[in-house]
Amino acid sequence: MVLRPIALWTACLAFVALALAGLISLTSADTAFVPGQPMRLPVDATALVVRAPDGTERARFDVEIARSDAEHARGLMYRTDLPENRAMLFVFDDDSVRYFWMKDTPSSLDIIFVARDGTILNIAKATTPFSTAPVPSTGEAGFVLEVLAGVTGKAAIVAGDKLEHPEIANQ
Repeated sequence: MVLRPIALWTACLAFVALALAGLISLTSADTAFVPGQPMRLPVDATALVVRAPDGTERARFDVEIARSDAEHARGLMYRTDLPENRAMLFVFDDDSVRYFWMKDTPSSLDIIFVARDGTILNIAKATTPFSTAPVPSTGEAGFVLEVLAGVTGKAAIVAGDKLEHPEIANQ
């Protein structure tokens, strides 16, 4: 079949519209948007470490790193299989008061808001699954770490602790 220039132009516009609507993906298969399905990002080669102010290691997590706006928007939605040693680190280009929600997220999470230098600002513990209520940071955060609910309590992670990871050190 031969497409006339106008038909080719129309086909290109339709493809772009579908891509922008998220109905087809222009990204890798690991991060492709599939409605109702969880996003699974690659686990970073370097573990994220949480340290107390005295340098004691409180916890160590295997992290998936969400860098793009699309990855930020999806986060841990639809995930039901998050182990206690796994986390998602959200990396932002700027520092701002952050608002997260639990829309389409079936597992309760502890949401850790983190300053640009890696210091924990506040922790929203045991967030309500599927809630659309905003969960805010108490200050300007450059990072957010999501872990399974209860993990921060078990590891005694508190505001003032520091996160160590190359993504944070490079900011």
